[in-house]
Amino acid sequence: MGNYTQISDKVIQVSTTDDKVDKAGRSTETAYQLAKASAEIKRDMESILLSDQVKDAGTASTPRKLGGIQSWLTTNVVDGAAGAFTEDMLKEAVLKAYESGGEPSMLLVSPKQKQVVSTFAGIAEQRYAAPKSSATTIIGAADVYLSDFGTLSVVPDRFLDDDVALVLDPSMANTCYLRPFKQTQLAKMGDSEKHLLNVEYTLVVKNEAAHAMVNNLV
Repeated sequence: MGNYTQISDKVIQVSTTDDKVDKAGRSTETAYQLAKASAEIKRDMESILLSDQVKDAGTASTPRKLGGIQSWLTTNVVDGAAGAFTEDMLKEAVLKAYESGGEPSMLLVSPKQKQVVSTFAGIAEQRYAAPKSSATTIIGAADVYLSDFGTLSVVPDRFLDDDVALVLDPSMANTCYLRPFKQTQLAKMGDSEKHLLNVEYTLVVKNEAAHAMVNNLV
C-alpha cells in the first residue's frame, strides 16, 4: 500500500511600486500576497486530503495525484442508502472501526451534517445557569459524542462533502511532506517581481481499517 505525492502551488506577481508604497497593515505587498497564497494552498490541500480523489502516478503531461482519505476507506463503510444521517449509522461505523483495532476519536462532518449530529441522543449535555446580570447562553451545538467505545470530537469541515461522514483515528493518518512550503523568486517581468510558493505532500494512512466512513447521505 502506498500513496503518491502531489504538488500544490500559487504564483504571485507584484509591481515594484506596490512593494515600495507604505500600506497600512502590512510590511510589503509581496509579503501580504505570499501570506494570502499560503492560505489558499492550505485550503486546497485540506479539500484534496479529505476528498475521494484516487491516487494517480501521472504521466509526462499530467501531474501526480495523491489518494484522498475517502478513497482509502474500504473496510469499514456504512451505506447511508441515500437517506439522512442517523445515530444508528454512526454507532455502526464506530463499532466497525473499533472491532478492526482502531481507536476512533474524531467525527469529521460537513457543516450541514454537523447540525444533524447535534440532535443525536448520545451528545454530552451542557447546561448553563442563567445569569442575572447578563444574557443567557443557549447551547445548541454538539462538540462531543459519547459512544460505547470512547468519546468522539465532532469537528465540522467546510471542505467535506455533505454526503459523507468520517470516523477517524488521528493516530493512524497524517499529512507527510516531501518538500515543505518554499518560496522561489521567478524571472523578473518588466517592472514587477514574480514569486512561486509551492509544497509537495501526501496523505499517509497507517491503517485504513482503523477508520470508518458513512457515505451516500443526503
